Amino acid sequence: MSEFEFVFALFGLLLGLSIAEVLGGLARAIEAALNPKTHVRIGWLTPLLGAFVLLDLLSFWQAAWVVRDHVVVSGHALMAVTVFASAYYLAAHLVFPREAGEQPDFDDHFFRIRRVVLGVMFALLLCQIVFYVSVPQLSVYLDHPLSLTLTVVLAVLMLAAMVAPGRLWAAVVMSALVARYVVLYVI
Repeated sequence: MSEFEFVFALFGLLLGLSIAEVLGGLARAIEAALNPKTHVRIGWLTPLLGAFVLLDLLSFWQAAWVVRDHVVVSGHALMAVTVFASAYYLAAHLVFPREAGEQPDFDDHFFRIRRVVLGVMFALLLCQIVFYVSVPQLSVYLDHPLSLTLTVVLAVLMLAAMVAPGRLWAAVVMSALVARYVVLYVI
């Protein structure tokens, strides 16, 4: 087993649980919406946030592959991976309400948790950038104009989603965040 495989087992487990959290929340939301006893409006904002978190998780999972040759087993590395992936789990856990049937409007939930979820994800983006800058072999990925532009667009959209006023602007910015990843994965 390589050092990367050893560390990635922990990272993959925690990121996998994060994906399960988002999908489980979506399943609870659909169940609540289909239950005639509950009056739930899912809307677009919370599902868009869920889609963004999933796509961003995939992005960081892919980034783990890029850094595979620079991973060493150490207490510091294991702690960093645990904190990083645990922060993702926290964000994923908050996307959908715990008791979907007790939340009549998921857009209200989105406005209550968006700054925490997106703030955590923004902090994780900054951590990744700092790591890439600290490893000369990885910093070349940030030197490419397209990579730099896409990273700046991501950061600006995340910050805009944290402060976007009203449902329309929030939906526009969240749609742009999701579309950014979909376009990148399709190209």
